[in-house]
Amino acid sequence: MLKTSTEPTRHALNGPTMGTRWSALFFNPAGFDAAPLQHALQAAVNEVDQQMSGWKPDSDLMRINRAAVGEWLEVPARLIEVLRLGLSIGRASGGAFDIGLGDAVTAWGFGPDAAAGERIRIALSARRRPSWDVLEIEGHRLRKRDAITLDLNGIAKGYGVDRLAGTLKHFGITSYLAGIDGEMRACGLRPDGAPWSIAIEQPDYDRRAAHSVIVLEDGAIATSGDYRHWVDVEGRRLSHTMDPRRGAPLAQSPASVTVVARSCAEADAWATALMVLGPDAGCDMARAHALDALFLLRNARGEISARPVGQLFAAAA
Repeated sequence: MLKTSTEPTRHALNGPTMGTRWSALFFNPAGFDAAPLQHALQAAVNEVDQQMSGWKPDSDLMRINRAAVGEWLEVPARLIEVLRLGLSIGRASGGAFDIGLGDAVTAWGFGPDAAAGERIRIALSARRRPSWDVLEIEGHRLRKRDAITLDLNGIAKGYGVDRLAGTLKHFGITSYLAGIDGEMRACGLRPDGAPWSIAIEQPDYDRRAAHSVIVLEDGAIATSGDYRHWVDVEGRRLSHTMDPRRGAPLAQSPASVTVVARSCAEADAWATALMVLGPDAGCDMARAHALDALFLLRNARGEISARPVGQLFAAAA
């Protein structure tokens, strides 16, 4: 007599978003129809991209950027949620994370247009107020008290991962690994009872390799680094992480910072903030906010050393 297999089936779904790809890995009983879930996951990240992209002229974020100072705008609830979180982490980080650097991001060539000298000079000399002093939010409405150009590159991808997680939960899937690029969110255990293994990338410019591996059961992880996204300006390689104090790419920074937090949006934003703060102030900030973080530092010879904060990354040192 034939036996019916009760072994769960591995599902690995993916699709395009934000210039890269999203993924969702989970195990479900045989016969599960993944097509409706594939559609829902794609719709979830499409919504995030349409609301928060700095590359789409018709996105809700770009509509805010075009609005006149003092003009009240109705804004989608999810975008309001991300803006509120960005402002909160901006305050908590002492301004190391700031969503009001869109002009500098564009000027230095990290948006749709190439770097431009005149825009760079304007960005460097701009009088900057912290975004939480400029943006006023009431319910689902907001207005700008002063000129500001918003950019959500340091948080939107992480929020997209959180939306993938929420969609999987809505479909009754409680054990999964979801991600967009290096931002990941894990929940539950694999069928063998083991937590999910996530590689932390070695911060090399020209190859992909793992520096270390951590296991994660319930949490989110994000990495910010100087080795994947950069522009060449007058022969200098400049990382995409902006220094809010200067309106320019960081002159010096860790090679990468990886953060584990409750949500991927938080992990994403805090990884950027700790990159800006650097290893000393960044480690102090991570401890102050009970964050697990891993700083990978590159010396003058290109050698990598690790500085962990919290027990989760202790083995990576």
